[in-house]
Amino acid sequence: MKSFTDKVVVITGAGSGIGKALAIELAGRGARLALSDVDAVRAASTVAECEKAGATAKAYALDVADRDAVLAHAEEVAVDFGGANVVVNNAGVALGATVEEMTWDDYDWLMGINLGGVVNGTKAFLPQVIASGDGHIVNLSSVFGFIGVPTQSAYNAAKFGVRGFTEALRQEMLIARHPVKVSCVHPGGIKTNIARDARGGVERDIDKAAEGFEKIARTTPEKAAQTIVRGIERGTARILIGPDAYAIDAIPRVLGSFYQRPLALLGRMGMKRL
Repeated sequence: MKSFTDKVVVITGAGSGIGKALAIELAGRGARLALSDVDAVRAASTVAECEKAGATAKAYALDVADRDAVLAHAEEVAVDFGGANVVVNNAGVALGATVEEMTWDDYDWLMGINLGGVVNGTKAFLPQVIASGDGHIVNLSSVFGFIGVPTQSAYNAAKFGVRGFTEALRQEMLIARHPVKVSCVHPGGIKTNIARDARGGVERDIDKAAEGFEKIARTTPEKAAQTIVRGIERGTARILIGPDAYAIDAIPRVLGSFYQRPLALLGRMGMKRL
């Protein structure tokens, strides 16, 4: 995709973080934007900023875990914009808890959004993206889609799932010769509120964990957005964001499963501090 001018871009989780930064970046490139968030006020705020840049944008309240709502949203976008060219399944949440202490409700909550939301958004919009003749599906995984991390079992499960789902989809589009590119995004530490908005296990101190995350999160949402846009332009299959993403991607390639023991030792030290 060489130009975003007049292209219809759908972004979930557009009320903050990477989603908001991506919307603003694309607004400056002439895209028409369908922006959703579970928080309608946040989505409206992002739309207002995009409109300042001269873009056409509309806000939608959307829970991506609600399949019927996502299907209805796709129909809304078809009516409001005539169909989607690019869909960015960005909405996501975090959960810090061991498997022992994690509740079923917390697990279902995270999986419904982080994995279910990606599947729902892809399935709902794929016919429009194919019909556009110049389409792109962008799904947000994580560096935690490369390695398993203590207290992140649910998040790992979702992000590994997003990676597998997206890589399979890309191959299917190639086999069918559909005019659709597919990208899986793996951000490293991004300066967003995801850690502060996370749920935690009974022994986790969310504020301390968030403070620790913020110390190592070096990449801004704006830089992440620019990297994603460049990846869409180039049709890149795997988009890594931040130098830490490249380092973490290399760990299992070099060490195989042996990375787990030193990571467990670091995890033990970290959990004692929380």
